[in-house]
Amino acid sequence: MEHEETPEHHPRKRRVLVILGAVVVAAGALVAAVQLAPSGQQAATPAATTPPPSPDAMPTEVPVALQDEVTVPQKQGQEFDAWASKTSQWLDIPLRAMVGYAKTTVTLGKEQPGCHLSWITLAAIGKTTTDHGRVNGGQLGETGVAANKIGTLEVRDFYGRVVSTANASGPLQLTPSIWSKYQQSASGGAPDQQNIDDAALTAGRALCADGRDLAKGPDWWSAVTSLQPAPLFLHRTLATANVYGTVGKNTEAPNPKVLDAVNFAISKIGLPYVWGGNGKGGNDPGFDCSGLTTAAYASAGITIKRTADTQFRSVKAVSEPALGDLIFYGEPQTKIHHVGLYIGNEQMIDAPTQGQAVQVHTYRKPNDDYAGAGRPTA
Repeated sequence: MEHEETPEHHPRKRRVLVILGAVVVAAGALVAAVQLAPSGQQAATPAATTPPPSPDAMPTEVPVALQDEVTVPQKQGQEFDAWASKTSQWLDIPLRAMVGYAKTTVTLGKEQPGCHLSWITLAAIGKTTTDHGRVNGGQLGETGVAANKIGTLEVRDFYGRVVSTANASGPLQLTPSIWSKYQQSASGGAPDQQNIDDAALTAGRALCADGRDLAKGPDWWSAVTSLQPAPLFLHRTLATANVYGTVGKNTEAPNPKVLDAVNFAISKIGLPYVWGGNGKGGNDPGFDCSGLTTAAYASAGITIKRTADTQFRSVKAVSEPALGDLIFYGEPQTKIHHVGLYIGNEQMIDAPTQGQAVQVHTYRKPNDDYAGAGRPTA
C-alpha cells in the first residue's frame, strides 16, 4: 500500500487519557507495547529489547455522560427488560451478561449510593476480560454460567511477559484474593465465581470498597486497578467504557460497521507505532496512524484511503465528531499528517508516534493543529 514519505504522527507529545472521560495524564507512552494473547499464545517479538515506560496515571474526573445520563431502570419488570434488551443488542453484549451487570448496578446503587457504580464499568471489564463469557467460543447459559468453566486467561505484553494475575477465573476473571474478600451471591445461595450475577456483584463490591466514589477519576482508576493492575487491561477497559457510555446515552442504535471498526481499534491498543505499519504481525507488528484507521474500517468491510491526507480529502467532513469518525491534524490546504478514530467523550484511539503504543487520547488541546473530522460511513 501507499505510505507517506515521512512518518505520520502528531509532532507534539500527547498526554494519555486515564479515566472515563476527558481527562489526561503526564506526557509520554500509554502502555509498554502490549498485546493480548489468550491461553499462553505469545506475540511476535519486535527488534527492540527494551520496552517503553508505562504511564504515570493520575486521573481527576469522570464526565457526567458516563455516570448520570446512562441509567438503569431501578425495578425489574417490563421497563428493565426492555432497556436491557435494547442495550445488549446495540452493544453486542449477551443479554444474560447485560442483566447481570444491570442488576448489580441497581443493588449496589441502593446499598452504596455514594459509590456511583455504573453498569458501563462492569460491562467494560466483562468485555475486556472474557468478551462477556464468550471467550474460546463459549457462552453464558440461562443460569448465568458457561457450559465450560472459564479458567485463567493469560494476558501477555508485546514482549511475551505475562501481565495478568495468576489463578484468576470466571467471566470477570476475578483473582483469588478479590473473590475471597468480596464474594457474594446475587441469589442468596452459595457464591459461584463462574456465575455472571455473583461475579458482577462481587466485582462491584470490590470496586466500591474503601469508600470509593467512582464518579471521581482517581477512585475509578484505583478501583479498576484493584481488579487487574496490567496497563493493557486498564486502558482497553477505559476505551471500552467510553464507547459503551457513548452508545448507551444515545437515542438511536449505532451503525454496526462503525462499532466493528472501533472495537478493532480497541483490540489493538498496546501494539507499537511502526512507520508504514499495517499490524499484520511478524515483520509488520504495529501500525502508523493511518494504518490503524485503514485496518479498523477494513475489518468492518469498508475501504478507505491509506494515508491521513488522502483520508481527509476523501471522506465526508462533519462539524462535530461522532463514534467512529476520523479525527485529523495538519494544514487542510497543504498537508494532513495525523489521524485518529473517535470513540466518544472527546477521546480517540490513535497510533501517535515512534516509541509509543496504540492508545487513547483526548482529541483536542490548546494550540493544537486539529483540522477537522470526517465520516467514512456517510
